[in-house]
Amino acid sequence: MKSILFKCISFFCIIFLSFTPSVQEFQGKAYYFSKSTMDLGSWGARMSEAQKKEAQERLKNRLEKTYILSFNKEESVFKEEDKVDAISGATDSWGSNFSRGEQYKNVKENILVQNQEFYGKRFLVKDKLQPISWVTGKETKKIGQYLCFKATASIPTNELAWYDFSWSDLSESEQKEKAAEVKMTNVEAWYTLQIPVSNGPAEYWGLPGLILEVSAGNTTMLCSKIILNPKEKITIIAPDKGKEITKSEYKKTIQEKMLEMRNNRGRRN
Repeated sequence: MKSILFKCISFFCIIFLSFTPSVQEFQGKAYYFSKSTMDLGSWGARMSEAQKKEAQERLKNRLEKTYILSFNKEESVFKEEDKVDAISGATDSWGSNFSRGEQYKNVKENILVQNQEFYGKRFLVKDKLQPISWVTGKETKKIGQYLCFKATASIPTNELAWYDFSWSDLSESEQKEKAAEVKMTNVEAWYTLQIPVSNGPAEYWGLPGLILEVSAGNTTMLCSKIILNPKEKITIIAPDKGKEITKSEYKKTIQEKMLEMRNNRGRRN
């Protein structure tokens, strides 16, 4: 009798475990629309409204982007959808050198892998995830059908766009200022507990639910569509091609190359 009872219990345990979803089986895709405002500075003060509007249109493909975040419980791949320039019909070759490449995050292993291409040379940036000390609150709002909670944080500015470049990066006075004081960017995020993954777009992660909206500096990313557990299985694979390098080494490489280009242009003139 005991033998029959044991066999029955064992049978039902096997059946139960076979229907228990594994970590990798929970999957989804989140589509984000990113919009940035352009600071024209002193240059913009000398422009007419028509000139400002034209500049905005010409730079629209840099200021407005669409991204897809493919995720499971532990991993994600974040990449930009290809977009053609609205004015010329061509891709933005200059801007593409300083845009975000395909990004892989593993929140369990604290791993960041990002594929970057700079003037025809491919790099594989491997580093740790940027730690974020979130402050969560009780404020809520709905994004689509999802109830979201607000969280805020302050993150070093150079960690949010380490793949980007500014000519001020070559200024000695700017370098000294950066060394003396670390500039911070205030971040506001909205996450939902209805999708319990500690992930989000771009550099953002570490909350108890998927981040559906995030605002930092002059850029806001908003999730427009979510597909959970699609019929066609999502394969999440980290990029693996390119010269391995860290974030700080990649930033240094960009600065050295742009300095070389500026000096060569100066000698030709």
